[in-house]
Amino acid sequence: GALAPPPALAADVGASTAASAKITTGGASTLQSGRTIAITRGVNLDRSDFKGLNLKGVAFQQSIVRDTDFRGTNLFGASFFDATLDGSDFEGADMTLCNVEMAQFNRANLKDAIVKEMYVSGATLFEGVKSIENSDWSDTQLRKDQQKYLCEHPTAKGTNPVTGVDTRESLMCLD
Repeated sequence: GALAPPPALAADVGASTAASAKITTGGASTLQSGRTIAITRGVNLDRSDFKGLNLKGVAFQQSIVRDTDFRGTNLFGASFFDATLDGSDFEGADMTLCNVEMAQFNRANLKDAIVKEMYVSGATLFEGVKSIENSDWSDTQLRKDQQKYLCEHPTAKGTNPVTGVDTRESLMCLD
């Protein structure tokens, strides 16, 4: 019979496929509609394309997710615990109940994003965020310095197109 490729070669072929394969084969973990998607911690998902996908409850903890496309993605309850999200695009994404403790949002785009009831820690870094225009921060508990930084951000304006909530009101800015 035909010989199977050596395991090292077979793994190499699998790794070269699309980023979405990392989710189904071991890049995030969730229990969704009875099936388990196991994504291991600390996966490098730089420049992945998850645009418009349903990634509800997926865990990206301790992963490197820079310059990744999450536009319009359902990330309800997803975990970005200790994740590096520099330059990622969350425009129009639903990040309700996301765990972003210790996550870094440098250059990240949160325009039109629903960032309600997120789990934020003092170590969550919003410094350098690209845009928070039209984002809804309702019931997300921010530390005073994080709130001040976001309220003073030049893009802290507008109304979320889905929830109809004013960005500055949801951040409880003082003006």
